[in-house]
Formats: sequence, structure tokens, C-alpha cells
Amino acid sequence: MTFDVPLVEHGPARSVRLPDAVGRALAASRILEEAGPDPYDPGAWRLRAGSRVGAVTLAVPGGEGVTVRITPKVPIARLLFLLGYSSDPRGWRDGAVDLAAHDDLLPAFAHAVERQIDRALRQGLLQGYRTVEESSPVVRGRLRESEQIRRRFGMPVPAEVTYDEFTTDIAENRLLRAAVDRLLRLPGVPRTVRTRLMHQRSRLVDITPLTRGQTPPGWHPTRLNTRYHPALHLSETVLRGWSAEHLPGQLRMNGFLFDMNGIYEDFICTALREAMRPYGGRSVLQARNIHMDEGDAIRLRPDFVWYGESGTPLIVADAKYKARRKRGFPNEDLYQMLAYCTAMGLPEGHLVYAKGNAPHISHRVRHAGTVLHQHAIDLEQQPAGLLAEIDALARRMLHGSAMSPQGSVSSGSFSDT
Repeated sequence: MTFDVPLVEHGPARSVRLPDAVGRALAASRILEEAGPDPYDPGAWRLRAGSRVGAVTLAVPGGEGVTVRITPKVPIARLLFLLGYSSDPRGWRDGAVDLAAHDDLLPAFAHAVERQIDRALRQGLLQGYRTVEESSPVVRGRLRESEQIRRRFGMPVPAEVTYDEFTTDIAENRLLRAAVDRLLRLPGVPRTVRTRLMHQRSRLVDITPLTRGQTPPGWHPTRLNTRYHPALHLSETVLRGWSAEHLPGQLRMNGFLFDMNGIYEDFICTALREAMRPYGGRSVLQARNIHMDEGDAIRLRPDFVWYGESGTPLIVADAKYKARRKRGFPNEDLYQMLAYCTAMGLPEGHLVYAKGNAPHISHRVRHAGTVLHQHAIDLEQQPAGLLAEIDALARRMLHGSAMSPQGSVSSGSFSDT
């Protein structure tokens, strides 16, 4: 018997009656923010979702299991836009795939991936050159002399050769095939979408499938594979999906979960980079080689840093996908941003939240003069409005990097937030 548990991202905890084995398995999987026995209701388990959204089925020995479906707070079409834009800002746009018939995240995502793969393959499978190393009864291409001596002890045949073959069995098609195979193994994919995925797999039947545990092949965007780009980016997202198939105690899990923290962070940083591109300079995401101390022992890693033409850091920002508390945003975020500004010698720092009661709040640090900005982005608006808001935010950041900060600035301490 499989128990179905619907939850909402960062929603209130629910008390659900589950067998102890199923509840313990769910707690061991760590896919939820909270999973433990309900102290006020014997036999029930208190469950609360965190930032992961999607669907996953957990099976335990004895045939029992649980399917957890976590609904995101943002509209599904908007979530897919955030994913697509982060992977390819010039590719995916809202409305590229009609999602009206799918209300749940996994069916909608599987539908979107299948539609993009179908568009990529309409003109036939992409072909290219692939390096092949094999044993052959005849010499073809170049002889691998060291391998010939090591394996054949001087015998002339079979010959160890390497050559370039023009084929459809290339990295791009292998990636599409792997994504299709992965989606077909997931529970919760509608029959209509599964049927279309089977059709796509029949198109890719001659492509070598990935074996379990094998690293997905890498690819590089070129003029020749332009029509594949949206499908390839989404296929990579499929293969990166959080899904552990083996857990302690012979537990088995299969599903697909997105981490909204990572999705939001990737989108904000990519959108800021695109918005600042016309102004020159250089944007670095997940910046490295930044240290807080002079001995370079304490490493910092801000989400976004913009460097001017001279190579000097001028803007630092961190994306935070978290809810505003009743009295304000968490103070720890301000401490972290102050460390970034101090280490890089910047007069301003920016924290970009996914929600908030005010679009912009600023704080001037006592005895330092550093101004810490807190911005709130509305993810529920249409993509055009969302990108326009990011553009306006980028202009505000650029304005503040070139002159004294303006606008509402609080002179209080962090406890004022």
C-alpha cells in the first residue's frame, strides 16, 4: 500500500497517519524540512515541506511506501521560466510550451521537456564526429602503438585503432536520450506524456544510453547545434534533479525534486548578469578567491560580483529565497553582506529576496558607513515584468556603485530590522 501525502512548499506542518516503517523511512530520506512522530497524536507523523518541490515515491521493505507531492508557491509556468532562463537567457521564454493541461509540477515539467525535445528532433537527429577507440581486424584511422604492444604483444591483428566517425551517436543525442529514459522511470508522469516520451525514445533508439552512475556527456553550444539548445538545457536539468535511488536500510526512492533555493539564486544571478552586460565590466557568479582576512584563511563566496573595466569589484549581491519575518529579514544575512563589503572594500551591498513587505529597505552601518540594501522581488508577476524589475534593480546597483547612495537609509543598528 502506498500513502499519498500532498504538501505545500514552506507550508504549515501537517499531521498524517502513517505506519511507523513508512514514517521512519520518510524521516531518513531528509526530503522534508520536518518529519517526526506527532507528540500529540500517537500513530501520526508531523510533516512539513521546506524549499524542495516536486514528487517522490519512497518504498520500504514489505510493499508499503509513501508518495510525497510538494507544490511550489510560485505558479508552475513561472517556475519553469526561472529554470529555463537560468540555463539559457536567450532561449526559453514563458509560453514556449503550453502547460494549461498540467496542474502538477512533475507532469508539467515532463511535458515541457518532451515538447522541447520534439522541436529539436523535427529536422532529424544531429550528426557529428565522435572519436572511437577499438580493436579492429583491419587498420582504420590511426594505430594506437602503445596499446597494440601492451595488449597484443606485437601481434599485427586485431589492431588497436582510433578514428573519427561521423554519426548520430554524439553527446547531444546521448543527453536527450538520457533525459527521456530518466523521465520514463519517474512515477507520476501522465500517460499521454509518457506515450510521447516513448515516441522520442524510438527516434533515439540507436543512441547509446547512459548506464547507472555514468556521468552525463558534456557538450558545447555551437552554430550547428543551435536548435538543440533549449532541449539540452532542460535535459541537463532532468539529470541534475535530486533523486536518490538507494537509502540506508534497503529503502528505495524514485522521484524528482527541485531545490527552490538554487533555482532562485541561479535566476537572480543570471538575470543581473544579463541586465549589466550592456554596461561593460565583468560579472562573476559564485565568486571565488575572495577572503575576509589578510592571511586568506577565511574564504567568502558571494553569489554575484560585478567588476569594472579596471578589474576592481564594484557591486556585490546575494540572492536569498526565504520569507520575511514579522519584524524583518534575518539579521544573519546582513552580517554576511557586511563581511562581503568589508573584504572587498565596497561602500554598498545588496541582498535580493524572493518576497517581502517593502520593495527596498536600506541600513547604514554605524561607525563604518557601509550601506546594506534589502530588495524584494515579486516572482508571481509575468516574465516581462519580472525581467523589467531585475533591470531596474541592476540600474540602481550601478547608480550606487558610481556615487553616494541615495534613497531611504536607516541609521539604526541591525536590531532595527
